[in-house]
Amino acid sequence: MSASPVYLDAATAAPLHPVARQALLAALDDGWADPGRLYTQARRARQLLDAAREACAQTLGVRADELSFTSSGTTAAHAAVLGGLAGRRRVGPVLVHSAIEHSAVLHAAEKHVAAGGAATSVPVDRLGRLDLGRWAAAVRAPGVALAALIAASHEVGTLQPVAAAAQECAEAGVPLYVDAAQLVGRAPVPAGWSVLTASARKWGGPPGVGLLVVRKGTRWESPWPADDREAGRTPGTLNLPAVVAAAASLRAAAADAAAETARLEPLVARIRARVAAEVPDVEVVGDPDHRLPHLVTFSCLYVDGEALLHALDRRGFAVSSGSSCTSSTLRPSHVLEAMGVLSHGNVRVSLHRETTAADVERFLTELPGIVAELRAEAGVVGL
Repeated sequence: MSASPVYLDAATAAPLHPVARQALLAALDDGWADPGRLYTQARRARQLLDAAREACAQTLGVRADELSFTSSGTTAAHAAVLGGLAGRRRVGPVLVHSAIEHSAVLHAAEKHVAAGGAATSVPVDRLGRLDLGRWAAAVRAPGVALAALIAASHEVGTLQPVAAAAQECAEAGVPLYVDAAQLVGRAPVPAGWSVLTASARKWGGPPGVGLLVVRKGTRWESPWPADDREAGRTPGTLNLPAVVAAAASLRAAAADAAAETARLEPLVARIRARVAAEVPDVEVVGDPDHRLPHLVTFSCLYVDGEALLHALDRRGFAVSSGSSCTSSTLRPSHVLEAMGVLSHGNVRVSLHRETTAADVERFLTELPGIVAELRAEAGVVGL
């Protein structure tokens, strides 16, 4: 393996932002007490919590009392879906969602259906973009309590028409939940949503912190047992030092977002062009124009996905896969499946603030040979 590993999986977890590290270490001294108590140390912890909440709210452009911290982005997504459905159970039992939602949203939908509810999945096109016509019809159907739409695909990077989808929801009187995990800290979230979630580790914050935002006037009911923390929206004691670090790094990431977008977009464009040109029988997937600035996904025919990821890792490249066919289920990614694109030998490359042009060039230089070697081992030659 190379002496200098290259981490290219920021869509799963970005490296800890230096601001997050500094804030975390400082908060360990002052943020260990229970902010719900009345003594001096607790009041100091409460000040830190309130400041973190206000900082996140300002960055997102929401009220501080609309925002709650959770133990993860997954927990926030579960609460958004199940709480939104519970709050409007009198309206009906139906959840409308896109076919490419994060698994956390789909698992919440499965739980809802198992309990007697219903769910409608709206398809996407080959670029991974929502079918707005089908969406409009779905949210106008009788008994729809909540709609869920991911802001940008975590697997292929395609930006979704959130504003247009929100307008359809507003006309139908249906609240919209937006999973903004890949967008928060990188770009403003389009308006019109009622519930939003995000995950700190996506923008360079520590793991174990999620954001749940419920707009005033939205009917939402906590799916958890009663708890007096976080306005009753999420149970349990928060990891306050991590929350403080998440808030500090969100503010820093958002401040640098425009510059980072300008730096990373050309690198992603280079990957898209070079992979398509230099690796035979490859499909670069996702919208080439309306996409996240830091993420690109491609699939290589005649290559086992798990073998490709291991081979890249041995050469020092940490990448992910949009396909779960490397797991014991042997099933392709539901996102790639919904798009109708190639899922074999799938690689997702996602860049971050520490990624350099040299890192990208090294990856592009070594990738064709790695793919060719794996194909030769599998007996596929002459491509």
